[in-house]
Amino acid sequence: MKRIIALGYIIAIVGCSSSLQGQAHIPYLVKQGAATQLRVADKPFLMLGGELGNSTASALPELDTVFAKLQQMNLNTVLTPAYWELIEPEEGKFDFTSIDAAIHAARTHNLKIVFLWFGSWKNSMSCYAPAWVKENYKKYPRAVTESGKPLEIMSAFHRNNLEADKHAFVQFMKHLAATDNEQQTVIMVQVENEIGMLDSAREYTPEANKWFNAEAPGQLMDYLLKNKKSLRPQLLRQWGANGFKTQGNWTSIFGEGLETEEIFMAWHYGLYVQEIAQSGKQVYPLPMYLNAALNSRGRKAGQYPSAGPLAHLLDIWRVAAPAIDFLSPDIYDPGFEDWLAQYHVNGNPLFIPEIQLQEANAIRALYAFGAHDAMGFSPFSIEDVADPEKYPLTHSYRMLQQLSPLLTEIQGKGKTNGILLNGETKEKVISRGNYTFTFTHYSSLPWEKNKDTASWSETGAILIQLSEKEFIVAGSGVVVTFDNIWKDGTVTGISSIDEIEWKDGKMIPLRRLNGDQDHQGRHLRIPVGEWNIQQVKLYDYK
Repeated sequence: MKRIIALGYIIAIVGCSSSLQGQAHIPYLVKQGAATQLRVADKPFLMLGGELGNSTASALPELDTVFAKLQQMNLNTVLTPAYWELIEPEEGKFDFTSIDAAIHAARTHNLKIVFLWFGSWKNSMSCYAPAWVKENYKKYPRAVTESGKPLEIMSAFHRNNLEADKHAFVQFMKHLAATDNEQQTVIMVQVENEIGMLDSAREYTPEANKWFNAEAPGQLMDYLLKNKKSLRPQLLRQWGANGFKTQGNWTSIFGEGLETEEIFMAWHYGLYVQEIAQSGKQVYPLPMYLNAALNSRGRKAGQYPSAGPLAHLLDIWRVAAPAIDFLSPDIYDPGFEDWLAQYHVNGNPLFIPEIQLQEANAIRALYAFGAHDAMGFSPFSIEDVADPEKYPLTHSYRMLQQLSPLLTEIQGKGKTNGILLNGETKEKVISRGNYTFTFTHYSSLPWEKNKDTASWSETGAILIQLSEKEFIVAGSGVVVTFDNIWKDGTVTGISSIDEIEWKDGKMIPLRRLNGDQDHQGRHLRIPVGEWNIQQVKLYDYK
C-alpha cells in the first residue's frame, strides 16, 4: 500500500483550500494558545452537539421534527450518519437524497452538521457497505481471524476495498463542495466509525501475514526516533523492551504478542484511512477526525476493537494518517476525567463526538470545556430525550451558548477550570492566581437532608477568570468558598455576587445575591437541579 509524500499532500490541500476559499471560507482548524479551535465563517465555534441514533437519519419524513427538537434543546450541531449503502446503492450510481434532507433540516432549524461517514467500518463491522460489496466477497475480501474465521469486516489489506470506499467518499465530498460551500452547514466529517479488529488483534489474510513478516516501515521508525521523548508511554515501553531497534520485522522491533499485532494493525488501518481522507480533502478540505471504541474493562486487543484510534496508539495513527486532524473518544465506561486526559495530549485537541446519553452529561460538558478547552461535546442518540424542556443538558447548553463568545476568546490561555463532584468526590480545590476556590457538593451543606452519598447526583461547574479578583461560576449543585495564598492573616471575602446572563457579548446582571443567598457572605452556591451563571468579585482584608 503506497505512502503519500507529506510535501505533496500539503501542496494539494493548500491548493484546493485556496481555490475553494476564494468563494467562501470553509470551516478550518487553528491554534489559539494551547487550544485548537474550529472556525466557521472565520469565527471560533464551540460544538454544542448531539449524535443521532444510527438509523434516525434514514427516516427522512421525521428529520424536520427531530431537528426542531434538538434546536429546542439548545444544540448548535448535530452529528449525523452518512450511509454508504444509501449513497451508492448500485455500484457507480449515487443518490444523495438522505444527505440533502439532513442538510435542509439543519438549515431550517439553524443547526450545523458533522457527517459521520459509515463506510468500510462502523463499530468495527462492515454493516453499512452496500450489498454489491458485501455479496461479492471474492472481489471485496473479508478480514480473517487467526483460526481462519471470515468476519463481517472488510479487509484493510485489499486494494479493491479501499478503492471502492475512497471513490464513494470522494463523490460524497464533491457533493458537499457543490451544495454547501457557500452556506457551510456541514462543518466537519468523521471518517469511518469506531475502526477496530475483533476476535483477533490483527487480520490473518495472506496479504496481512505477508506485511506482518515484512520489514517494518522506515517512515514509522523515523517518527519514533524523532519523537522518542514524547511517545505515549505504552508504545515507548513496548519498543524499549526490545532495545529500541529500528530495523527488522514487526516482532523483532516490538516483540511477540497482542500488543505488537495491534500496533501493526493500527499502522495499516491508518494507511487505509489516510488515502480516503486525503482524497476527500483534495476536493473539499473540511476538518476530519476519527472516533474510537475504547479499550476498557480489562479487555485485550481483539476483545475490544483492536488497533482503532485509541489513545495509546496516537503516535501510530498520527504518522500513518496525517490527513486526519485528531482522534476522539466515544465514552461509555466510568473514568470520564481519565479518558479526557488520555486524549487531550501531545497536541491532540479534545472533541467528544459520542458519549452515553445520561443526565450527568450536562455537568460533564461544562467540565470538558473548562478543563480541556474542548472543541465540542455530543451525547449519543440525543433524539431519545423524552422531555427536552426539563432535560439537564438543555439548561447546560443554554449557559454554554451564552458563554461561547467569552470561552472562545480565552480558549488556550489558561483562564478556565472544570469541576466534577459526586458522592465519592465531594470536594475539589482549585488554585487560580492569588486565590483558592474550594468547590463542595451542594448536598454536603449541613441543612441538606440527603446524606446518602451513594445517591448524590453528579454536579459541578466551569470556573472562568475575568480579572485578578473577578470570576464567573456556571454550573449546578456546587458551593464555593474562597481563600488566598498569602498565609499572612489576610482574609478573602466576597465583595459581590450577581446572577447574570451573557447576551450580545455583554454581561447583564439579573439579580444581586446576598444575605440568605450567599449565607451572609460565606459562600457562592447553586442548588442541585438549578442552572445559572454567577459573577463573583473578591476583596481582601486583615
